Amino acid sequence: MSSRQRSWGVPAALVALSVVPVTAGTLRLIQLAGGPELIPADSRFSSPLPLIIHIVSSAVFVLVGAFQFARRFRRRHRTWHRRAGRVLVVAGLLVVASALWMTVFYEPEPGTGNLLYGFRLILTTGTASCLVLGFTAARRRDFTSHRDWMIRAYALALGAGTQAFTVGIGTAIFGTSDLVGDLSRIAAWVINLAVAEHIVRRTTPRPALPRTPAPSTAPQIIT
Repeated sequence: MSSRQRSWGVPAALVALSVVPVTAGTLRLIQLAGGPELIPADSRFSSPLPLIIHIVSSAVFVLVGAFQFARRFRRRHRTWHRRAGRVLVVAGLLVVASALWMTVFYEPEPGTGNLLYGFRLILTTGTASCLVLGFTAARRRDFTSHRDWMIRAYALALGAGTQAFTVGIGTAIFGTSDLVGDLSRIAAWVINLAVAEHIVRRTTPRPALPRTPAPSTAPQIIT
């Protein structure tokens, strides 16, 4: 496999992981626009604006953000990288704000409980912090920290993609209950964040250790 193919492997995998939530969000937008009910209607969305903002901003964040992982493309198109990065910060903050609004003001999703409610409050705060820290690191030209914080923010935002697997596996093994629903969804964010931390630790340059002078082999003169 060529280096060019390897460079696009990660973005392709990330886009594939986001297919389920992006598709579900698109079908929901079609339904809200008066189109056919291609997915079950949800009476919780009496005020659809936060949901629309969340779907659109999430799609922008995960799809455009995936291309930031193409190393060769990113290095050859630095202007695009910077401009797209600003768009991603705004989109990410809209994802966080709309998710927080829906968590607090929408009725809980069927099959979930208070554990997921509390975790989502922590999650939105953590994701917003990662975005702000990543942006401020880029402003002070600390690009290593910038990359690390943005990787974490992206991993948390992509939790809905991983949930397609964790919820299915959790339900198949443990059945359906509020606790299983909560833990299955939380597991997706934990897995994504663990992978992000592994990438950060593996790729972040370690500071060089101070070199200790070699012991002298010259004979000592005792006076």
